[in-house]
Amino acid sequence: MIIRKGVESDMPAVLELIKELAIFEKEPDAVVMTVPELIRDGFGENPLFKTFVAALENEIIGIALFYYRYSTWKGKTIHLEDLIVKENKRGIGAGFALYSEIIQQGKRDGVRRIEWNVLNWNTPAIEFYKKSGAKILDDWNVVQMDEIGIETFIENKNKVQE
Repeated sequence: MIIRKGVESDMPAVLELIKELAIFEKEPDAVVMTVPELIRDGFGENPLFKTFVAALENEIIGIALFYYRYSTWKGKTIHLEDLIVKENKRGIGAGFALYSEIIQQGKRDGVRRIEWNVLNWNTPAIEFYKKSGAKILDDWNVVQMDEIGIETFIENKNKVQE
């Protein structure tokens, strides 16, 4: 198995892994991304994300997709959006190798924080993260606004402000 930076030609396999993750997270219809969008967003003039892939015998079996953020407290940080390993390839060390690569990338970049989300029911992942030295922030909630929320806000912003 090798860990390497993702390239444009990896994006069909990346999208398949994203869809597999959506199924695991009980959101099978949530993925609306396409391969051309991944290529545009990851390899255009101003890339929005980077990837590492785990490859075994020329098959991509896992990915770590990340991007840089800025913290007013810490400066440059890394956000690990997804770390995914094919279900039938779990247990051979690909997830750990990708996780390690992200941590090493953070060290190379001199970031002061690497962050990600984990579902509260994913106990094995939570226990692994704790064992690895990560902190689970129980006092913070993830806040999101989807496309419908954005449209609703724009249409009703005056009412919201009242």
